[in-house]
Amino acid sequence: MKGYRFLTVCAALLALVSCNQQKKGSGEAEQKVREELVETTVLRPVEVMRTIDVSTTVEGWQTMSVAPSVTGRIEHIYVDVGSRVGRGTTLVRMDQQQLNTTKLTYANLALELSRLEALVATGAVSQQTYDQTKLSYDQTAESLRFLEANTFVRAQFGGVISAKNYEDGELYNGQAILELTQVNTLKALMAIPETYYPQVKAGMKVDVKSDIYPDTVFPATIEIVYPTIDATSHTFNVKLRIPNVAEQLRPGMYVHASLQMGRGTALLMPYQSVQKLTGSNDRYIYINDGGVAKRVFVQIGQRFDDKIEVIADEVAEGLEVVTTGAEKLIPGCKLNIQEVH
Repeated sequence: MKGYRFLTVCAALLALVSCNQQKKGSGEAEQKVREELVETTVLRPVEVMRTIDVSTTVEGWQTMSVAPSVTGRIEHIYVDVGSRVGRGTTLVRMDQQQLNTTKLTYANLALELSRLEALVATGAVSQQTYDQTKLSYDQTAESLRFLEANTFVRAQFGGVISAKNYEDGELYNGQAILELTQVNTLKALMAIPETYYPQVKAGMKVDVKSDIYPDTVFPATIEIVYPTIDATSHTFNVKLRIPNVAEQLRPGMYVHASLQMGRGTALLMPYQSVQKLTGSNDRYIYINDGGVAKRVFVQIGQRFDDKIEVIADEVAEGLEVVTTGAEKLIPGCKLNIQEVH
């Protein structure tokens, strides 16, 4: 019985030793798997022409929703979709009953006020009576101006009718009757990386192009530089003013805007060497840190053909970065650097 126990203990010890050896062998094999064959390059500043290229959508410089402040029946709409109108053109005539009633009241108060002015001078009526009538007269005059503007609705600027939501005789319920859009001048918002904020000024020239007119450049000007930075995208907006006398561009069109920022230097590496973190918009590269891979998060700048600018506090001239094989790496992975001939 003692001999049997001795043999059992020996067998257990042998199994434990064998297991440890297998684990050790497995760890060594795993270490070998973590050694990856890569190519690297040393970052050097390259002279580039700085250009900010952004895709955006153009809009009418001004838009007007024709929505009177009085309710009631629409007597007549003078225009249709596509109609061109000038500033001051009458667009809509609303029910005139309230306006006509107010006109009569105003005319009557004007006569009464004229009569009281003569009587108050002789003391035939009190100053209080005159003041009350004058107040009613002024209030009615203000109501009359309001009703005239909202009964005969006029265009505030020249443009094109882009939408019509009612017909003559329908009851106005608050939705805009018409939409007026200015098309001979357009605007667009251009999102620019925050690093350029000190350099971008109102008045700078921007080239706008459309795929519909590939050989035409539409000159634009930065009208407004917005004063805040978007914390999510790290960009700021500028408002472009785009003359459109020939009306080739139309509100809603997709365009490409280019802003020349002059010559400068950049640290470039192959575009495919910059990795994107799964589930986010964060970008990173790998550098050679004493023979092992180190992950460095970066911001990407301007793209030049197959190369991209990388920006980060740790990215500087002389840094050795992985250019081929980066997609196989994990932080701490041993690098087997292949020479590039």
